[in-house]
Amino acid sequence: MNPRVGVGVIIRKDGRFLIGKRKGSHGGGSWGFPGGHLEMGEDLEACAKRETREEVGIEIKNLRKATFTNDIFSAEKHYVTVYIFADYDSGEVSVMEPEKCERWDWFAWDHLPEPLFLTLQNLKKDGFDPRLHM
Repeated sequence: MNPRVGVGVIIRKDGRFLIGKRKGSHGGGSWGFPGGHLEMGEDLEACAKRETREEVGIEIKNLRKATFTNDIFSAEKHYVTVYIFADYDSGEVSVMEPEKCERWDWFAWDHLPEPLFLTLQNLKKDGFDPRLHM
């Protein structure tokens, strides 16, 4: 079994970042960025746009590669998460997959909700601050 590739989308609007409260067995109750699995042959930016539409119902613009984390959830679940920066473009933030997400909201980087999803915990542990890179 090999690690999977996840794509996390760091979306900014008015100096805040879009974070969702997850549901289900994979990080349920924790807060994380929109995103999902990179599909075979898919471009990273295309994955970010697709996952954002599927999960949040909005369009994003100014996409650019950010960083990555090595996320070991358990002996059987290991991801490398690639982050894409994006700016909000249009649409209304909505819970498009209510079985996977309880709600979405915009947060200042200094006031993120707890508990954080492992990928976001690792991003912060690595000292990454999107405000310095966007």
